[in-house]
Amino acid sequence: MGRDGKCVGSKMGKSTEIRGGTKAKVIGRVIGGVIWLVGITLRMRFVDRTGAGKTQGTPDEVPPMLYSLWHNRVFIMPFFKRKFLRKRRVTVLTSASKDGTILETAVGMFGMGAVRGSSSRRAVAALVAMKKALKAGSDVCVTPDGPRGPVYKIQAGIVKLAQTTGAPLCIVRVHYSKYWSLKSWDRFMIPKPFSKVEIIFEEPYFVGDDLDEAGFEAEREKLEQAMSLSA
Repeated sequence: MGRDGKCVGSKMGKSTEIRGGTKAKVIGRVIGGVIWLVGITLRMRFVDRTGAGKTQGTPDEVPPMLYSLWHNRVFIMPFFKRKFLRKRRVTVLTSASKDGTILETAVGMFGMGAVRGSSSRRAVAALVAMKKALKAGSDVCVTPDGPRGPVYKIQAGIVKLAQTTGAPLCIVRVHYSKYWSLKSWDRFMIPKPFSKVEIIFEEPYFVGDDLDEAGFEAEREKLEQAMSLSA
């Protein structure tokens, strides 16, 4: 999805293809197992400013939200969902590539759904699927600097989704006391066993549905600046 909110990469052919076979699914199951093994050792603290965690936050109590989370902090989120938000449905946006199949398989082990697509492939289909998920009562989690970066740079798609659906936008902050950092484009973080993890759900807010181009860009910058506090 481009900065003007228009979807790109919607041509037929390879741009609409979802990749990933049996090998990717096996890798996903292995990663899901690793997430579980690491997760059960962690000392986790959940700071909830949304109300979603008070009574396990069913959709009737707290409406479906759009979570905004940096790409390099997603490792522990499936385990977090299983532990703190059992009654809430959560759908993640992941790429249409083999990596996306790996992630889809891993998060599925924790009861999370997935929408496949990105700004360069299956953008229209992904946008439609995320809208349907929110309408059906599922939270949607997006890493707005993924899947390829630049790191800590908000792409416009998440703002457009919040604008067109009216779903409240919630910034999710994740802090690890000790972690490994991979040599990837985003320096992906993996918490070390027995370390402390703090996950903060900030108070949700709404994006106006009548923004002009300047107003839309201001909302994108607002989100980027607010999320930079957890970079």
